[in-house]
Amino acid sequence: MNIIIVGRRHGESRTYTLSASARTVMFGFLFALPFAMGVAGYWLAERLADEGILDLNAAKAWERDLNMQRQELQQIRKQTDQELEALTLRLAELQAKLLRLDALGERLVDVSDLNSEEFDFSMQPAVGGPGTLGEAYQVPEINEVLNELAERIDSREQQLEVLDDLMSANKLSADTFVAGRPITKGWMSSRYGKRTDPFTGRLAWHGGVDFAGKMGADIVAVASGVVTWSGPRYGYGNLVEVNHGNGYKTRYAHCKELNVALGDVVRKGDVVALMGSTGRSTGPHVHFEVYKNGRTVDPAAYIHRTPQ
Repeated sequence: MNIIIVGRRHGESRTYTLSASARTVMFGFLFALPFAMGVAGYWLAERLADEGILDLNAAKAWERDLNMQRQELQQIRKQTDQELEALTLRLAELQAKLLRLDALGERLVDVSDLNSEEFDFSMQPAVGGPGTLGEAYQVPEINEVLNELAERIDSREQQLEVLDDLMSANKLSADTFVAGRPITKGWMSSRYGKRTDPFTGRLAWHGGVDFAGKMGADIVAVASGVVTWSGPRYGYGNLVEVNHGNGYKTRYAHCKELNVALGDVVRKGDVVALMGSTGRSTGPHVHFEVYKNGRTVDPAAYIHRTPQ
């Protein structure tokens, strides 16, 4: 077998003669080459399949994982939006509550005539403490903002409680302040001190003042207190006695009817009895006494007293 090879330059050619054994080797190689390529291709495909590169199931699994991750991400976003909306609503509620507390506090300070500088609801509560040197500022999270706002509300509520206590104390002090007349209609018919006794005609001590009026007229408490006597008493007829604290007591005598019982709490201006003429009396009137630390004092000083 001859093989002719033609060169590029000058059309030169060369001729090679193959022996029988060479021909056998060449044909064997040409026959084995496709087989070897097929085997190599099959091995490479198996290798890639084992690594999952060409596995369609793996690709589908990846797609399923991606879809699940997308759904989880959407769920997280939805939950985060809901939580943020709830926190925003909570923040708005706390801010509205704080505004109402501030407005109420300022109103109470105005009507109570207290020192506005001691209860300034427009100022932030004074707080503080040592900080860490070189500590960097960090933007507070929403929960921190809510907690801080809740603390401000607690502080405002404490201020209001103190203010309410002070106002209650002032109101109680004003209510128990003995002042005014024990009647709504009538006139003073006898003063405190020495006078001519209407029954004996002799000079005698009169430990109270008398207010005359119509039978059944209202008799009112001149201050708040607790009823320590309600019933007949020698010389007084039907008597009401009220303890106002701080050593003060008042008595309302010769009553026609008693509207309170022993132990009752009465407020300033309450009708405790009706005017009558029981006991040692010459006509419808109320005998009014004021006691201070167990001794009678001139009620005139309290009748003309300016109420607190």
